[in-house]
Amino acid sequence: MNLRALRTLATAGALVALTVGMLPAKAATPADVLVVAQSIDDAVSFDPAEGYELTPFHTFNNVYQRLVQTNPTDGSKLEGGLAESWEQAADGKSITFKLKDGAKFASGNPVRPEDVVYSFVRATKLGKTPVFILQELGWKPENIESLVSKVDDSHVKVGWAADIGSNFALAILTAPIASVVDEKEVASHATGDDFGNAWLKTNSAGSGQFSIKAYQPHEALVLAANPTSPAGAPKVKSVIFKNVADASARRLLIEQGDADIARDLGADQIASLAGKPGIVVEATPSAQQDYVIINSANKDVPALGNPAFWEASRYLVDYDGIANKLLKGQYIVHQTFLPEGFPGAISENPFTLDPAKAKAILEKAGLKDVKFKLTVSNQPPFTDIAQSLQASFAQGGVTLEIEPVVASELYGKLRARNYEAAALYWFPDYFDANSNAAAFAYGRGDEGPHTVAWRAGWNIPEISDQTHAAVVEQDPAKRAALYGEIQREVQKSSPLVFILQAKDQIVLRDNVKGYVQGINADQVFFGQVEKH
Repeated sequence: MNLRALRTLATAGALVALTVGMLPAKAATPADVLVVAQSIDDAVSFDPAEGYELTPFHTFNNVYQRLVQTNPTDGSKLEGGLAESWEQAADGKSITFKLKDGAKFASGNPVRPEDVVYSFVRATKLGKTPVFILQELGWKPENIESLVSKVDDSHVKVGWAADIGSNFALAILTAPIASVVDEKEVASHATGDDFGNAWLKTNSAGSGQFSIKAYQPHEALVLAANPTSPAGAPKVKSVIFKNVADASARRLLIEQGDADIARDLGADQIASLAGKPGIVVEATPSAQQDYVIINSANKDVPALGNPAFWEASRYLVDYDGIANKLLKGQYIVHQTFLPEGFPGAISENPFTLDPAKAKAILEKAGLKDVKFKLTVSNQPPFTDIAQSLQASFAQGGVTLEIEPVVASELYGKLRARNYEAAALYWFPDYFDANSNAAAFAYGRGDEGPHTVAWRAGWNIPEISDQTHAAVVEQDPAKRAALYGEIQREVQKSSPLVFILQAKDQIVLRDNVKGYVQGINADQVFFGQVEKH
């Protein structure tokens, strides 16, 4: 580690040794410190208006609060966060929230209606990657200040211009981008018109149970307890996300006791740890879906824009082999964009590995000797999945070159549409079917939001209209039926090939109690963790 990195992490005091991996073998981590071993190479920003990767998502619920939030273990239940109560307007176009008395940010500043207004205006005007979530409310830079306003010192009114119902608006407000930030703290770090974004990439200004103490990219993230949080004081003083890029090294750290929690271990590593003294393997339902995205706008490989190639690709995936043999039950086969457990999800899996059928489809379309590059994160299980895809596509006469990169580089390529195809995962942004539908089934070209469909170069005005109709529909049964129709259309023909839904397996030391994780990526909670 270089001197600059050591100085950065030195702000964490005695925790530096943990963050840089200097503990001796079989060292017990301190009782008031939780050490999490995982790859944090995906992190681009810890600003809730910008962060859209797994590591920031694991952080946001611990560092920030929202007006409302989903229940940690049951995403269908809504609870107050910073809001003590709320009242829907008779016209169905706004909600007035009563803030909790005495709530304070980690800085000591009181939580005010002005902070809520600032947070929503800021996120909308910054226009970073997750802003499309707020755009579902009809929020735009030119109208946001007329839709969100202070009522009095304890009430804030949140309105929307879109044709949606109040329940859907509440679901949107549970997304990380709706986190409430400390206006005074953030504004003091603003540079030009960046709303403090450069500073918040590596710092925090929330009211959650922790705050960011130190961050060194690709090395460690240190969270410090915020004992004055409205959510209550946490039971540990610090949480350290220790970057361990190699899954085998993560397994060794948890086995030796140098880490308290280990994430993203391969199936073989999980199996080798099961039943070992001091180790607990927890499996939780997950809304994570793994899929292949094909850049149909890529001009270097014309076949990628041909619907026949999309269709053939569906028969060149060894679904069963990946889920049950390669990944050994860590995933289930799931071939549509809504995960099981979400309202409106269908469980139809019509595709199987059939190279002969794929070849016939390609030959009929005049597609021969197709070669393309598949970009993947250099972490399990994506490299393993990529190797399986390489072998099965070869059976259909298609050459697939694997390009492993760090996760942050992968996201950069996707956002710039600078790729040919990629294998990656997706988590819903909030607990509603539209969270995924708006990403995978809404694409209006360069004039529309930069959704997943846009990243695939897929311009679909008719399906986009169907997606809009589904989100407007208020009858739950009719709404679920509409999402079923949309899923079948995307499943049948699109540059998106859905393969798996995950079962999240987390490895913990058996003295770690109170860790909570829900179905969604951001539902990771350290506030009740204690070590016996």
